[in-house]
Amino acid sequence: MKLSRVADHPGCELLVAILNDVRDFHIARDRHWYRIPVSSVNKLLHDSWPPQWLAFYQTLAFGQEAHSVRYYAQVLGIKRTPRWQLFPEEPRDEKSHQFYFQLLLEPLRQLPQPILSRRLRRIVFIPTTWQKFVSASEINDLFHGSPLEDKLWAELRRRQIQAERQEFVEVKKKRYELDFVVYCVKGNLDLETDGDTWHANPESAAKDNRRDNALESRGWRVLRFTTAQINEELSEYCIPTIADTVNSLGGVDDGGLISRKIDLDAPDGAYQMRLFDHK
Repeated sequence: MKLSRVADHPGCELLVAILNDVRDFHIARDRHWYRIPVSSVNKLLHDSWPPQWLAFYQTLAFGQEAHSVRYYAQVLGIKRTPRWQLFPEEPRDEKSHQFYFQLLLEPLRQLPQPILSRRLRRIVFIPTTWQKFVSASEINDLFHGSPLEDKLWAELRRRQIQAERQEFVEVKKKRYELDFVVYCVKGNLDLETDGDTWHANPESAAKDNRRDNALESRGWRVLRFTTAQINEELSEYCIPTIADTVNSLGGVDDGGLISRKIDLDAPDGAYQMRLFDHK
């Protein structure tokens, strides 16, 4: 099978992929390759393929290392390979003929500090940049969204307002991607950054209306902020509106017993306790 060099087809700088199985970690560590179904790449990654680097989000199977990113490696090349060639010891069946992209890796490296997930959320792929990867302290720092999303995220972090980026929510058999989610005691809040280009036409507005109505029918609150509001009124309008809405919903629900209402006048941030403090 022909080997494709990553440098010939630049996609994203770094891709965070999921590790569900300890066996797959052993393959990456000892045999220096990782597999991704071709169908998943075609459906989910598009312009974010191929990656120059690969990092791994470990799930519950990894015990104390679960729900974190700890290991990464440079991608040396990629080839399209049927499953029976990857696992010749497996019995031949219909699954054997499925095709995967086999990513050939340098030896795994370990981050000095793991990138943690605050909530036990489901993650499949996160295309990101090298700079975001090496500076991230939690999973939400990795997401490489629009400049508006990054600007709002930076301010939410500065104000210690807990939010999750690019969450997927299913309502009435439809799956919606939300820019930011703040989980509150009396309901959940969806924050959307409406870029002028995308939301300037009636078709997009109609889709947003149906989406918002579907979420609100399930008890969600939706706040939308325009380009001008985020660029010119972030501190004066956007953040106070978010804080008021979160407080009207009983404060942030982080599974604790202490009220997490937002106080924008607090000297060290929005809460009595800091983002990662234990109760």
